[in-house]
Amino acid sequence: MNRVDIERGDLEPADLERAVQAANIPTLVMVLFQLTGDRKWLGAPYAPSRAPGLSSHDSGGLPPGVQDEIRAAAVEAVLAWAAGKPPAVASPGPALAHGMAEVCVGEPVPSLYGEQVAAMLAEPQTASPLPPNDFSVVVIGAGISGLAAAFALRQAGVKVVVFEQNDRPGGVWADNRYPGAGVDTPSYVYSFSFFRHPWSTHFGKRDEVLAYIEDMVTRTGLTDVITFGTKVTAAQWDAAESRWHIRTQDRSGATADVTANAVITAVGLLSRPVQPELPGVDTFAGQLFHSAQWPAGLDVRGQRVAVVGSGASAMQIVPAIADQVAGLTIFQRSPQWAAPDEDYFGQVPADAYWLIEHVPFYHFWYWFRLNWTFGDRNYPAMGIDPDWPHPARAVNEVNDRHRAGLTRYIERQLAGRDDLIAASVPSYPPYGKRILLDNGWYATLRRENVSLVSEPVTALTPAGPADATGRVWPADIVVMCTGFDPQRPVYPIEVTGRDGVTLGSVWGRDDPRAYLGITAPHFPNLFFLYGPNTNPGGGAVIAVVEQQVRYVVSLIETMITGGLASIEPRQDRHDEYNERVDAEHARRIWSHPGMTTYYRNAAGRVVVNMPWPLVQYWRLLRDPSLEDFEVTRA
Repeated sequence: MNRVDIERGDLEPADLERAVQAANIPTLVMVLFQLTGDRKWLGAPYAPSRAPGLSSHDSGGLPPGVQDEIRAAAVEAVLAWAAGKPPAVASPGPALAHGMAEVCVGEPVPSLYGEQVAAMLAEPQTASPLPPNDFSVVVIGAGISGLAAAFALRQAGVKVVVFEQNDRPGGVWADNRYPGAGVDTPSYVYSFSFFRHPWSTHFGKRDEVLAYIEDMVTRTGLTDVITFGTKVTAAQWDAAESRWHIRTQDRSGATADVTANAVITAVGLLSRPVQPELPGVDTFAGQLFHSAQWPAGLDVRGQRVAVVGSGASAMQIVPAIADQVAGLTIFQRSPQWAAPDEDYFGQVPADAYWLIEHVPFYHFWYWFRLNWTFGDRNYPAMGIDPDWPHPARAVNEVNDRHRAGLTRYIERQLAGRDDLIAASVPSYPPYGKRILLDNGWYATLRRENVSLVSEPVTALTPAGPADATGRVWPADIVVMCTGFDPQRPVYPIEVTGRDGVTLGSVWGRDDPRAYLGITAPHFPNLFFLYGPNTNPGGGAVIAVVEQQVRYVVSLIETMITGGLASIEPRQDRHDEYNERVDAEHARRIWSHPGMTTYYRNAAGRVVVNMPWPLVQYWRLLRDPSLEDFEVTRA
């Protein structure tokens, strides 16, 4: 996330005085320090406390009088800046930035954050224009990753064309239109760094997220480089030409061939629905579909609905339709951990967005707090302590405290319903699967028209699903919330690299590996976004994707300026990196045997999640080096 400069312009004192009443106080403290340079704002009584849970902690835990003092001083400092006074600390060094980060969130953060914060707050560097070139890039997919890549390539002056199989951009947000669909990380984290939006809610719903993406595409001119309704079916490397030959197919079935110097795959992890093979599927008399294929205009009012699965999609669908349906049956293979968030349904005050748009540094620190809270803050709870005496219920002492807190929350929500409590408290440690947010799930389970079934669905009958006991649950609609297949990141595209090696033969059915999750030996000039082992264990994927995009575009710029025909990662660097990934995962919760998860392949290897904290992955991608690659010159 780059710092976006704010024009000084004319600020009305009354507007600023009103807006700061809606300010997040810890964020305002950081603004105040950067504008004034007065270190008193970094200590007592102004330093915020640690936020409880996932709370935005707008008060910073400070007394009302201290908050008012901060607001008044911030108004004075911002007006002075607007009048022409430069910030006293525009670009702190790593040591100071680390201290500022710890004050901002009210708790210790890894020292590496000092380096990251300092880099992000540094004055933007004017990039040297690329020399005239005919280098071209094909991007596969116009979801979040593909659009971030296309924007960066356009900014760098590189020719780019994007192929998108749908008729609109957005990826999963174009596909998933089920009731209740939305982000489970804060809207201001799930945003492009280069395109702001006045989010109406703290957790954006699908329609607003998709509208935001489409608005970005339109206003940045990316529509000109996207070919919609066209999928890529194959890509083959031509060593003699040092180019990729890409086969495309449009909706009519017509094929075409294009060539490019490089290919970026941005097909996403959650784009291929998993449909379990159940006996009797063809006999069911009602409507049957996957959650990602929710029929447009479907009216569920008065219908009996069965939801197979209790993961992220189900947890959003169920509360959204429970008050409309005649009956709702949920088939739960295993319960999920879900955390409370007081802001989940909250509206973002207009004044909060005003501060983001008009007050320098406010957007960065607001983003930083959210990114920390939903990301690396929870990393200590994910490490396996080999000496921890209760490995079945938790992986370490911190993890066990999280388990206790989440369990108490479930027990409060379901008080008086011991049957639901027994069915809803997971047996595996928290963070073994992605922690979900309670959007009314537990309250919905208590409704008279809702049934939670812990037996798996074993078949479909004409009347509805049958569970393992043989009981048939009558239904008019069956929704398969059975997830996606993320273990074949580029499938079903046939990718053939150097010496005729295919990606399918290297990765097999479910064992993808890549250097930094981005490049693979035998496949020159091929880059994966959101590829193997790059799904964050917490936080929003956009920050990860934008880091990867900067890394890839930097390499492409180096190729152009250095006259390079191709680069591919050295086999030894690739192997060493993946050995580190596996060794680190052996110490992380996703290797815990107590749960099933799509993070692991059939052999038990974690192939989806990254093992590193977000800030460590940022550092790994910070300075691309050609020493990691086999290079051929034009």
